[in-house]
Amino acid sequence: MHGHQLRRAVALTNAEAWAGITGGALYAELRKLDRDALVEVTREEQVGRRPARTVYQITQEGRLELVIQRDAALEVVFGSADPVSVVLLFAAGTDPAELAERLAARRYRIEAQLRGMVAERERLTAQGVLTPLAVAAFRRGELRLESEVRWHQEFELEITALRSGAPTLPPADADRALRPGYAPTEDRAAPDGAQ
Repeated sequence: MHGHQLRRAVALTNAEAWAGITGGALYAELRKLDRDALVEVTREEQVGRRPARTVYQITQEGRLELVIQRDAALEVVFGSADPVSVVLLFAAGTDPAELAERLAARRYRIEAQLRGMVAERERLTAQGVLTPLAVAAFRRGELRLESEVRWHQEFELEITALRSGAPTLPPADADRALRPGYAPTEDRAAPDGAQ
């Protein structure tokens, strides 16, 4: 492919959002990949009076690097040291109202990102450009965002209880409380040994 074709592929797969690849940076990345011998120039191509375009192909070294990057990505399991967890553990501050407000704003951004991802998957699916693996990648991202929204909702219940002085719900009860139509049916017993 030449750079213009790659830019089009980036736009079609929304790679700017999920891979941080912008159209303007694409040509610099191609030159870097060429310097690193991960891609190579195969020819110059000119159609009509358009400017000549450089066509690249992946090298054997590039294919090897792709396998290494793929295997490394598949080995990663997300731990508990993500930025939000670090904030909650060490830097949440002393004002629960401020924390609740900041996290609510974060939840709104995540919900917007989720809506955008779903819309993009549906748009690209309707165009017939997504492979089954691409659909699976979109769905994985959507499910991760949905899970993050659910955590925010659960935590909002928790922080509301903290601010009001009410007892907090254990995670299983908090999960049930987020479901439509939830109504507590009995008082929770205190844990063994608790007063």
